[in-house]
Amino acid sequence: MLDQQLINGLMLGASYAMVAIGYTLIFGVLRLLHFAHGEVFMIGAFVGLQIALVWQSANIFVAMGGAMIATGLVGVVIALVAVRPVSNKYPLAPLISTIGVTIILQNLAINIFGGAQVAFPAKIDPVQFHIAGLTISSVQIFILTVALVLMVVLWMLIHKTKIGRAIRAASESHETAALLGVNVNRVVLFVFLLASTLAGAAGVLDGVKNSNVSPFMGLEVAIKALVCMLIGGLGNVIGAVVAGFLLGTIEVLSAAYIGTSMRDFITFALLIIILLYRPTGLFGTQVVRD
Repeated sequence: MLDQQLINGLMLGASYAMVAIGYTLIFGVLRLLHFAHGEVFMIGAFVGLQIALVWQSANIFVAMGGAMIATGLVGVVIALVAVRPVSNKYPLAPLISTIGVTIILQNLAINIFGGAQVAFPAKIDPVQFHIAGLTISSVQIFILTVALVLMVVLWMLIHKTKIGRAIRAASESHETAALLGVNVNRVVLFVFLLASTLAGAAGVLDGVKNSNVSPFMGLEVAIKALVCMLIGGLGNVIGAVVAGFLLGTIEVLSAAYIGTSMRDFITFALLIIILLYRPTGLFGTQVVRD
């Protein structure tokens, strides 16, 4: 029973971690809490759903690829329209701008798709595997495998490529990075593209996991992913991943053994404890201000 709940927790944590990575990347470069990121996650789920419905012969990878392309473009548009033109002389201005984008995207989804939950078609054959007394479904294996592969690819991109070095330089200081020849504006756009692409993939994975999508699905995931970023450490990608899986596991275990009504209480109690005794997060990343 415990092993089964741990697997369910890792599945939930995979969604949290992928959205939290996006939060972390954007915050690391811009010191901005991108509140519309949860709605980008939701848009990805709906794009994947529409591809699956319209092109019924397409497999889940086609739906996910289309969702990632669409949300990447949405992220770039958000950066160009709602973030770049807003003066950073007023710290709350970009934050309020992204909140406005959240409202716009959610209402667009409601007007286009309706406010009710929509079933996500089954694109993966539901096969059960029994290993050492543990039952694992093909859906669970798919979600965890795809999430881990995307996280590894992201890590390699950040640490092994030229654009990754540019992202890390810009996260330290825009001025210093510019002096070193980094095109900071281009890096910012790429970070929004990258973060939004991951959110789109996470949205499709969430639709596969829950077998439905909703225009309101982004809010809860966005809040939990923000909690993951704070617990893992501001600007720390590895911290966001670890915190995502940790929070997903804690939520599932608390719901199973304590009660679903206590799940959110335990989540935010953990956040408060972390902020009180280790305000920089579990991985202790210090915020560098320009």
